[in-house]
Amino acid sequence: MAWFILIIAGLFEVVWAFSMKLSEGFTRLWPSVVTMAAMLVSFGLLAWSMRSLPLGTAYTVWTGIGAVGSFVVGIVFLGETANAARLSAAALIVSGLVVMKLSSPS
Repeated sequence: MAWFILIIAGLFEVVWAFSMKLSEGFTRLWPSVVTMAAMLVSFGLLAWSMRSLPLGTAYTVWTGIGAVGSFVVGIVFLGETANAARLSAAALIVSGLVVMKLSSPS
């Protein structure tokens, strides 16, 4: 269950990162509200998953989901570049997450 909660926390990290971009430096009300709400949910779920997962594993997976998810959202919704170097970097992050999961005792 902790892994499922951690994945949901990572997805909420993607939501707050995207909505923060849309808030234009917190100058737009509703994207700013979504950012703050998603941050609270994301941090809360991360904290809950850390009850049973090791700190290093939970935090690394959470930030990795946020990083790769935000990368994908940037490409799909914001027209950001998807060149070979950026795609390779994302693949390395995902590979690291898989190794972190496989090496975790929980």
